[in-house]
Amino acid sequence: MGDSLKERVREKLLRQLNEDGAQDPDQDDIRQLSVSTDLDLLNTVADDDPVVEELAERYLVF
Repeated sequence: MGDSLKERVREKLLRQLNEDGAQDPDQDDIRQLSVSTDLDLLNTVADDDPVVEELAERYLVF
């Protein structure tokens, strides 16, 4: 497989956000906020950072 674990986790997070659709501005969707926060975190770490593996486990990315 040519994709790195970090790329696969990013794809999964983006897919989840996309499947959820637009966020309702009148309500806080805690799950969407959590996924967005995790995506932001993923974008700030290196490919070999342990956070990548933690997120992969959390979102069941293999």
